[in-house]
Amino acid sequence: MLAIYPACVIAEDEGGYTVFFPDLNDLATCGDDEQEAMEMAVDCLAGYIHWLMQDGEEIPKPSPASSIDLKKVAEESEVDIKSVYTAVISVDVEEYAAKHFEKSVKKTLSIPEWIDKAAKKQGINFSKTLQEALIAKIM
Repeated sequence: MLAIYPACVIAEDEGGYTVFFPDLNDLATCGDDEQEAMEMAVDCLAGYIHWLMQDGEEIPKPSPASSIDLKKVAEESEVDIKSVYTAVISVDVEEYAAKHFEKSVKKTLSIPEWIDKAAKKQGINFSKTLQEALIAKIM
């Protein structure tokens, strides 16, 4: 799922940047510089949407970036309007989660030889089958 949301970016007077997502309950993150803030925004967005998906929660619809009132954001944040801008943050949530949140770990196990032969004959993916069985057992 490609998540694309508008974000408000504030260049802080003391340095660094704050990024928040108005459509996601003002979910916020920050960075020491603009690059780090954008990387953190991607991570933040992916993590939040991934969490909503895992919990079966409704994912809020993004509003158009043009709907963000930067003057209002500046006033509420008590910063100069020149230090606020809108950015559009996008991330493939499943791809990002697989790479960053769902790291696989290697496990060694033993099964009876007859099961190994029968499963190979049927083209069964051992890792996938074990994961499915463990998820069923845990849930």
